Amino acid sequence: MMRLFSLVYLVCAIPEAAAFSMKIIDSHLHVWASKSEAESNFPYDQPPPESLQNNATPEALIEQIDKAGVDGALIVQPINHKYDHSYVANAMKKYPHKFKGMLLHDPELSPEMAVKRLEELVLSGYVGVRFNPYLWNEGELMSADGGGGLAVYKRCAELGCPVGVMCFKGLELHYDDILVLIEKSPDTQLVLDHLGFCALDEKGDEAFKQLLALSKYPNVSVKVSALFRNTGSVDSFPYDRIKSQRFEPLLEAFGPGRLMVGSDFPYVLETEGGYDGAINTVKSWLNKDDAEAVLFGTAERLFGKWGALE
Repeated sequence: MMRLFSLVYLVCAIPEAAAFSMKIIDSHLHVWASKSEAESNFPYDQPPPESLQNNATPEALIEQIDKAGVDGALIVQPINHKYDHSYVANAMKKYPHKFKGMLLHDPELSPEMAVKRLEELVLSGYVGVRFNPYLWNEGELMSADGGGGLAVYKRCAELGCPVGVMCFKGLELHYDDILVLIEKSPDTQLVLDHLGFCALDEKGDEAFKQLLALSKYPNVSVKVSALFRNTGSVDSFPYDRIKSQRFEPLLEAFGPGRLMVGSDFPYVLETEGGYDGAINTVKSWLNKDDAEAVLFGTAERLFGKWGALE
């Protein structure tokens, strides 16, 4: 019944989206090895959820993006393989016109080794860096002078390599740290994942004010991704309150040129609407001009063009 409702919604409730067709780039998702692949060539650092273990291969992803009319994707290095980037690198090599990659920074590395590792992975095809602040030791900051995080962040400005920050426990916990990163390297492109993790609750509302305040920095962009992670207890698919209380204010503050759609595959598979629902819901919120930026233009401005070279 839930899936039937999703299909009816997509057919009946998004006439504007259906009125145009254009390129779509999914700016945020993950792939990881199946159980058999992990046992043979690509071991886990930590196992994925059992229900999704065999549903996040590149081939499973391609099946989903093809059905949803998505042309390409930015694969964010999953915590399941942590700092072993070989599985994502293999996916990019196998499907070069479909996939680009965002590497995961290792805060345990010295500044010199962290920058060296960054440069090696960029040369191998990675186009972005993920900062997961929860991988830093407790009390340590991403922006600390003399740390590998700041060294990598500054080098990313020179390489034209955006840095994505995952504020999983709330933007407010990392806001001051993010401000220092911006001030110390204003030319680095900074991307906030998943609407900044500003849930539809009182704490999220306060954090969302901070997110909107970041719009004054032209190098900050936001992923309109993982909508299901921001609903709190008051919203669900098709995310009407996310649209009015998060997306529309972000569109006004940042403009379409600094927003980009993302799914958070494979986790989105276990939500109402599934993969195609997540992508097409955001598409339904856009007029054609805004859609050109949010659906693919922002992602390609930051990470380069997808598809075969002309």
